[in-house]
Amino acid sequence: MIRPRPEGLALPVAPVVPALLAALREGGRAVLAAPPGTGKTTLVPLLLAAEFDGRVLVAEPRRMAARAAARRMAWLLGEEVGGTVGFTVRGERRVSASTAVEVVTTGVLLQRLQRDPELRGVGTVMLDECHERHLDADTATAFLLDVRSVLRPELRLVAASATTDTAAWAALLDGPVVEAEGVLHPVAVRWTPPLRPVRPPHGMRVDPALLEHVAATVRRALGEQEGDVLCFLPGAGEIARVAGMLGGLGVDVLQVHGRAPAAVQDAALAAGERRRVLLATSVAESSLTVPGVRVVVDCGLAREPRMDHARGLGALTTVRVSRAAAEQRAGRAGREAPGTVYRCWAEAEHARLPRQPAPEIALADLTAFALQAACWGEPDTTGLALLDAPPPGALAAARTTLHELGATDPDGRATDRGRHLALLGLHPRLARALLDAAPAAGAARAAEVTALLSEELPGSYGSDLTAAWHRARRGGDPYGGRWRAEARRLEGALRGTDHGGGTRGGRGRLTDDAVAGLVAALAFPERVARRRGPGAYLMVGGTAAEVSGTVGEAEWIAVAVADRGAGRASARVRVAAVVDEDIAREAAGHALESYQEVRWRDGDVVARTVERLGAVELGTAPLRRPDPAALGDALLEGLRAEGTGLLRWSREAGELRQRMAFAHRVLGGAWPDVAEEALLARAPEWLGPELASARRRADLQRIDAGAALNRLLPWATGEAARFAELVPERIEVPTGSRIRVDYSGEQPVLAVKLQELFGLRETPRVAGVPVVVHLLSPAGRPAAVTADLASFWREGYRAVRAELRGRYPRHPWPEDPSTARPTRAVRPRK
Repeated sequence: MIRPRPEGLALPVAPVVPALLAALREGGRAVLAAPPGTGKTTLVPLLLAAEFDGRVLVAEPRRMAARAAARRMAWLLGEEVGGTVGFTVRGERRVSASTAVEVVTTGVLLQRLQRDPELRGVGTVMLDECHERHLDADTATAFLLDVRSVLRPELRLVAASATTDTAAWAALLDGPVVEAEGVLHPVAVRWTPPLRPVRPPHGMRVDPALLEHVAATVRRALGEQEGDVLCFLPGAGEIARVAGMLGGLGVDVLQVHGRAPAAVQDAALAAGERRRVLLATSVAESSLTVPGVRVVVDCGLAREPRMDHARGLGALTTVRVSRAAAEQRAGRAGREAPGTVYRCWAEAEHARLPRQPAPEIALADLTAFALQAACWGEPDTTGLALLDAPPPGALAAARTTLHELGATDPDGRATDRGRHLALLGLHPRLARALLDAAPAAGAARAAEVTALLSEELPGSYGSDLTAAWHRARRGGDPYGGRWRAEARRLEGALRGTDHGGGTRGGRGRLTDDAVAGLVAALAFPERVARRRGPGAYLMVGGTAAEVSGTVGEAEWIAVAVADRGAGRASARVRVAAVVDEDIAREAAGHALESYQEVRWRDGDVVARTVERLGAVELGTAPLRRPDPAALGDALLEGLRAEGTGLLRWSREAGELRQRMAFAHRVLGGAWPDVAEEALLARAPEWLGPELASARRRADLQRIDAGAALNRLLPWATGEAARFAELVPERIEVPTGSRIRVDYSGEQPVLAVKLQELFGLRETPRVAGVPVVVHLLSPAGRPAAVTADLASFWREGYRAVRAELRGRYPRHPWPEDPSTARPTRAVRPRK
């Protein structure tokens, strides 16, 4: 018989439990909305187990919350964990045959559903903290709804949320909302922005000035308020730095985050003998009550996953906290008594914060989700009951990755290998690396390196993966203990498979450097990178990378962790291992290709055979007999890049192009456009024979552009034969001289000595367009410009005559030029 202590039955959620039980008896599904501190996590599962047959599974998003919830429930029963109440998290399981309530992480729940979709022996599943919208929780909900509709309609399902924003969950579960009243005490808000501006977060970087301000605010809160202080920071690195600033205060400073030892996490959830400062990440937002906390200091930042699908780079990034999360954090100060929250930003900024955090499915790498869906039989996910559909581009990238890993077939269905990968409790990339590295490295060493990559390494471990491995082996820090436990779990998972140990033929026993590089390369083949300068690398996937330290001196590396902030041209490598070209070829073999390349590059045709690993060039050799069609395409590429100026343009060719342009502009019809873009578009047509025989830039420079241009004239219609008549190269003037016409402007120009036009009353025309006559002095300098000779003879000539006759007395200057005899001659000297 399950009988909680009286203090448990007095929790604020207790009055609504009968309504919850009635809803489950009637429809089997319900949403429980209960504010933090009301007992939804600790009392409700016990009462569910007391009322219904079958084990109660409580799914928590974090290991810390799962262990703490189990301990709290066991305490309410006066028992130890592992009896009526147990828990299972990755690497740790404490249950027995008598366990009626089992607390698991959502990741463990997914593994169990894949192994046993019917969840035999389970009567009720409670998904706690579903408002946080973790991807595993959303996926587990969809799977459970499938189980209810197909296999086990009697399975009861409760979605528990710390907020009242539950309409979407109620619609998804098709069940009622049961809402509990909170007993949150009043929380006073203190707005404490930094006195001077701080830089906004960028990637994982947080301005040290903000951390100094947060530490100062904690000291201020300790002086102004009573009780323990809970300070929210975005990550373990910031927690460690702020902890270093809080020495000598006479209080216990606890660092609470996902990587903290279980003993520290347990201590945070127990009352201390001395006053405490708890520096915590978002793990402390809405899980179990932290006793003694009366003050919250909120830095206003959180970490969210982001995925650059184009470059295969996934990482956490620092963002401004949402208003909903800020309220959750503030509520921590008022769970036991009135409290105070110090917000390290200005009140005016608060309204500009996002209302809710974005669901993880909209932001994160979806590879693991896509594999879960494929193993479930829903590779395109359209049949899953999800609050938010996965972004199509992110899902497509994830499915491509799974196919490259051999986890899915071309239709997206899970292969036997894919199902094996899904059951290892790792991201599919790491599961692939573990399985495929074990034959060469041995199960133990493959498991050890994979365990290093399964969670964020401490910053003090540096960027060299092999050095980090050696440091973890030495132990002496909290991370080392967790790492050893995970390595043992992974080695155990390999037992019974055909990947348990041994070496590949011809490679012998690999060094630690080679093992670390092999595992990282197999996990992230598109991040295998080759050096192209001091500290500069190019990844197989095409992303440039910057590396510091000794790793950056190697020819080849495998990048395990990298991020690329907004506006950065290159990714910044955080963790990498040295590899050789053989490992690079093996790991990224799907991207290996050899091909002939004939293209325009660096101002000339390059013809070569290329071997390439994705974006990384491995080697080249000259191509002695390139395909003529490919050569032509390369030459055309060069023309488009540099223009028709690559050809040989004589004066005559340039003038022909100007005449053709005039004909196109004035006559239209079949007369071709010879503007630059038009010529480039029709280059194969008018450069045909010459282009076919060309092989390089020098051959283009020998092509007579004028001779080639003639091919564009309308020969087929016969009009080309009239080209010289319609657009003459020269015009004959009254003296019999044939004067060249300039077609470079909008109107044709005829530049001729004034005396040679005496007697010509009408302006010459070309294709119906009057030419612009530049009347030259005897010295060949412009004396007048006109497009109407008759008008000039009447009105303009007298002024020109008066100005020039004294300067050029040996030349005729008749009073009536329209009737005078044209001449090229001058009067002899007397």
